[in-house]
Parts: sequence; C-alpha cells; structure tokens
Amino acid sequence: MENHLKDALEIRDYAKKNNEMFKESIPLIASENVMSPLALEMLLTDFGHRYAEGLPHHRYYQGNYYVDLMEDKVNEIGKKLFNVPQIDPRPVSGTNANMAVIFALSRPGETVTAPDLSGGGHISAAKFGALGFRGLNIVNYPFNEDTMSIDPDGAMRVIREVKPKLALFGQSVFLFPIPLKEMRDAFQEVGCSVWYDAAHVIGLIAGKQFQDPLHEGADVMSGSTHKTLPGPQHGIILGNTDDETWKKIQRGVFPGVLSNHHLNTMAALGVTMAEMIDFGEEYARKTIENAQTLGQELHSLGVDVFGEKLGFTKSHTIVADIRKFGGGKKVAERLERCGIILNKNLIPVDKNKNSMDPSGIRIGAQEITRIGFGKDDVRTVAELIHRAISTETPDDVIRKDIIQFKSKFNEVKYCYGKEAPYDYITLFK
Repeated sequence: MENHLKDALEIRDYAKKNNEMFKESIPLIASENVMSPLALEMLLTDFGHRYAEGLPHHRYYQGNYYVDLMEDKVNEIGKKLFNVPQIDPRPVSGTNANMAVIFALSRPGETVTAPDLSGGGHISAAKFGALGFRGLNIVNYPFNEDTMSIDPDGAMRVIREVKPKLALFGQSVFLFPIPLKEMRDAFQEVGCSVWYDAAHVIGLIAGKQFQDPLHEGADVMSGSTHKTLPGPQHGIILGNTDDETWKKIQRGVFPGVLSNHHLNTMAALGVTMAEMIDFGEEYARKTIENAQTLGQELHSLGVDVFGEKLGFTKSHTIVADIRKFGGGKKVAERLERCGIILNKNLIPVDKNKNSMDPSGIRIGAQEITRIGFGKDDVRTVAELIHRAISTETPDDVIRKDIIQFKSKFNEVKYCYGKEAPYDYITLFK
C-alpha cells in the first residue's frame, strides 16, 4: 500500500506556514477573528467525533449525556449574554443559520425585502444566494451612500408598497445601526416578520455597544460567531417571538438545514459567550474606538473613507473608495504582499462592476483589538496602509517594518487565562 504520510505532513506544513504568516501580518479582514486558548481547546475534544441530532434530552443517538449538559449550558449562557428568551446554537455557520430562518419564515414565491449587494448586503440575501434558491421575490431597499446603509424612509416606503412576508436587515458592510424602532409602524401595518442578520455586529451587540435588535422590533436575529464575536466558525439564531414561530425556526434548523451540529464548535461557542459576559463590553467599546480612529486617520491622509459626516463608523468596520490609488483589487494585493491583510469590496459606484475588481476596500478592527492594539497602534496601521498604497517603497521594506511592529502583539486579550499565545505555534511542536 502506498504511504501518503508525506502528503499529510505537507498539509500540516501549510497550517504551520499559515500561522506564521498571520503572526507576521496585520489582520484587518472584517469577518475574521481569533479564539481564546480555552475556546480553541474545545475543538480538540471528543465532542468533535460525535453526533447529536435533535434537541437536548430528545436525541436520535445514544451517548449524548454530556452533550446534552453542554448544550443546556451553552443555551443558558447565550440567553444571559443577549438577554433573550430563545436561542438555537446549532447552526454550523452564519449562512446555515440564515437558511434555517428562510425555510421557517417564507415560502417560494413570497416577497422578501433586503439590502442590495452593492449596498453592503450579504450574498445569502441575493438572487443567486439562499433567498434566490428558495424561490423568493427579492426587493431591495433604497440606499444611502453617505452612511453605506439603507435609507430608512425609503425602506419604509418599499415595505408599505410591496408588503413583504419577511423584512431582512443586516449587511456585510455594516457601519451604522439600523433604525428599527423608527420603522416599527411599517412592520406592523403590513404584518411582516422582521429578521436581523447580525453576523458582522453580533459581538458588538453582545458587548452592549451597538443596537439591540430583538428589543427594537426584530423577531429573530441570526449570526455567525467568528467575526466581532471572537468564537469558532459556527452559527446562532436568537429569538424574541411567539412559541409557534420559534418552533418553525427550530424545525428549520433540524431537520431543515442540518443533522448533526458540530458539537466541538458549539462547546467553543459556549466558552466564547461566557468570556463575552465578563470581557465583552470593554472589548466591543475598544473595537469601535479603534475603527473610528482608523477611519479618521486614513481620511486625514487623503483616503476617501465613507461615513465622514457620522464619524466614519459606529461598528468595527470602515469602507474606503480607493479608486485614486488603483482600485480595490490592486490595493488589496499590494497590501497583502506588504503584510496587511484586508479585502477588496464593492461600493455604490460598482453597481454593474465585476465583484473581483471593485473600487473599494473593507477594513475591520475587531481582530487587532483582540490582540491588544490601541488607538496609537491603529494610527501606525493607517500610516503603514497609506505608505503602501501611495509610495513606490518596495514591498519587502514595508513588510520588514510591519513584522517588527507586529512582534509586540502576540497574545489574545479579553479572555480567561493570563497567558494566551496568539500564534498557536506551540501546538505543532
């Protein structure tokens, strides 16, 4: 039999090199974060080998005694963190959670209102995404370019006109809270369900530094758990609705869109939510402060950052029109070579442009905050970004400066334990 140990070790080597690359880079992807060592430990447990279809104490498998206790505890922690009566931590990703909500609250042919992609909407809400595959009629809200968000007056007008079965709010570019309270009258007039996709801002909501959708008019809130919430790649659904609607959502999760629900990542999510109860407010506040500082500093250096009139952002994210520096693709690739990791992004002028060559970039401050960056450090980041995109300084020269600067930040903060190594390289020794 042919021995493929060499191939296995090659994969292991890629993992080591990826760790080393991020250890020496400034991570600014708005949809990523790093877990605490205690949460990471959960991924290595026997939970990762097991099945647990259904709800706690009502399983289709034996051997779930401790799984049930763990899931009960995760539910308890999550309800406390978000101050909600209903929680389902079983979805295995944010889009998986979205699909469960779609199956529960809509039928093919019905109308859903949602943000447009060029206005920061998520691909699951697009015609070629989960909403489209469900066979739904998607109507987009009018867009406010100053805030990179929906126009609330226009959104209410659309809701009253088309009378959707489901009104979806939430974006991949999420700079400012959505005025749900102001739109309540429109929701009640047409009798639609209100769904808030909090994937990007759920950690800020948990830290009580953003809006509180489930107490402002939303019936259900979905999200991924690895962006501003610094947990595993998993999903979650939270509710503040009637029992019958909640039962539909739980059936949408199982057997609707999954069977087993990745028990090790659920355990890691529980640990992360417990840490957020204890550390989340400070972490979320500093994340927003760092994002606002980064937006202001880039703006002062001549970068066209959106949201200037409103302080650039009230979340972890800023977005910039980077056309005068060569466009999103060119800038993102240049920054990656220098050791700054962010992503190119569509902006309003890109209505009919290829998403692989957009005019903007998106930057997130949550991961650098998690590893200890403060306002002065963020100003340095802005200077490094500007230097890379506006000068002919060789990549390796800037990269050397970034490696030296980043070497000061090698611990995960806002979590349990005094020592929390950021690079996890010790796992491979």
